[in-house]
This record gives sequence, C-alpha cells and structure tokens, in this order.
Amino acid sequence: MPGFLQQFKPSLWSTIVTVFAIAVFLKLGFWQLSRAEEKDNRFSLIEYYAQQPPVIIPESLVKLSDYLYRRVEVDGYFDSERSIFLDNKIHQGIAGYHVLTPLRLANSSIDILVNRGWVAVGNDRSVLPNIRTPGGLVHILGIVVSPSIKALSLSDDDIKGNVWQNFDLDTYQGMTGLTLQPLLLLQQNDATDDGLIRQWGNPDSGSSRNTGYALQWFSFAAMTFIIYIVLNVKRKSNA
Repeated sequence: MPGFLQQFKPSLWSTIVTVFAIAVFLKLGFWQLSRAEEKDNRFSLIEYYAQQPPVIIPESLVKLSDYLYRRVEVDGYFDSERSIFLDNKIHQGIAGYHVLTPLRLANSSIDILVNRGWVAVGNDRSVLPNIRTPGGLVHILGIVVSPSIKALSLSDDDIKGNVWQNFDLDTYQGMTGLTLQPLLLLQQNDATDDGLIRQWGNPDSGSSRNTGYALQWFSFAAMTFIIYIVLNVKRKSNA
C-alpha cells in the first residue's frame, strides 16, 4: 500500500543561516542574563551600604570604586557661581532640573560635585530658577554615584549656558578649572534649606527587565530551530 515517508533534507545555506541566527540569539540572551546579574550585585551592594554608617571623604583625591554607592559625609563651602542645571528631570510628572553645585572641601583645594536635588522648570525656560545657596560652612550627607550622566538629548547642543543636557566630569573640570573628586554626591540631608526636592527613591535592581529580554532572545533561538526543522522536512511517496 503506497504511503509517504518524511525526510529531513536541509540545504547548506539554510543550515548556515540557522546556526548563525541561533548563535546570535543565544549570545544576546546570555548577555542579558549577565546584565541582570550585574544589576542584582549592584543592588545588593547599595542595600548593604545603606545599613552602614557614613564615611568621611578625605581631603585628597580618591578612587570612585572605593566609595561607589557608599553613604558619605563632607564639610565644605558651596560655589554657587559654578552651579549647573541638568535638564529633562521629571518629578511627579513635572519637568525640572537637577541642581549640581561644587563644594570646596574644608581645609582642601579639592571640590566635590553635589547633586543638591530637583527644582521645577517654571513657566519661562529662559529664566532659571533662583536657588538659595548657603554661603558658610555646610555639612552634607549623601550617597556616592558615578559622575557620568547621560540622557536623551532633545537638542544638538548639550550645553547652553548653565543648562546641560548630559553631564561629563572632564568637560566640567575643563570649563571651570576646578580639581574635582571623581564622583558625584547625591545630597540626602536638608541642612541647607534650599527648597530643593531630594527624593532619590529606592528603586529595585531592574534585573527583571533584563531577564525578560533574555527569555525573548532564547525564545527566538527556539523558534528559529523549529522553523528550520519544519521547512526542511519533506514528504516523499514510498510507492
């Protein structure tokens, strides 16, 4: 009695394309898993340091890696003339700026850049908010983060006067002539009475998003393999 046999006869080019595609999808999936692990490790470090007492930043230059995510305290003098406004910062649906001001460390020639908090843009973007800045010695408590701040730029010009779309420490040092600690301090205490909002939040690690992306890439790899099998199985009569 005649019937049909199923034969698997893939062409060379389809095999090469399939192997290449699966390899790419798997590589992207494992890369996303590694990113998720990095974020989990970073979040664990942040939680650990949050339970530790603050440390004091010395008067000499330090390494960012030695203080990253740690709570620190410093005494110094704000230089309001060199404040900048980091644009496109949203708080509760309202557009605003983060105010970054250098703080000259007491008994030192080194400054540390402090993100003092958020302020609304206001009705007229051509007029910057008036920020109260204490003129005497201040005590600042905060968390150390990386000084590299990149955001979606809405303009080809990243710097317009005191308004910056993105922040680069080397560029800022070159423009101001200051010697800065290689870090950024997120101010937590309200000792300066400047009216700025300092709600940095306590976000999760964000690793779940990367894990989701990894599963998508692994799914693409599996789908590619299944399609490869289905398209290359041929029915042949055994009559």
